[in-house]
Amino acid sequence: MRTILSTTLALCVLLLAGTPAVALPMQTPAPVAEKAPINLNAATVEQLETLPGIGRKVAERILEYRAKSGSFKKVEELMNVKGIGEKSFLKIKPLVIVAKPDKASGGD
Repeated sequence: MRTILSTTLALCVLLLAGTPAVALPMQTPAPVAEKAPINLNAATVEQLETLPGIGRKVAERILEYRAKSGSFKKVEELMNVKGIGEKSFLKIKPLVIVAKPDKASGGD
């Protein structure tokens, strides 16, 4: 009991003095590599598969939807694709954009 009290008292003195009792190494968070958003109107199956919750079948459905309906006008149209509900869409939304396909990057 006496040891506990003396240890507690020593820690209190250190805290009051402003000296840290234990020096912990500072950890800096690893930098997050920001990827460019995926353009729904130019994306390949492989690119779409990198999105959370999107497997090969859903990626192929996105391309089928794009082929049948024309280019996406807004990202919310993704919810018209079978397999993409509101929850899935909310995870994907910040990672995708709708833009005209860039002809310079192989859109010919």
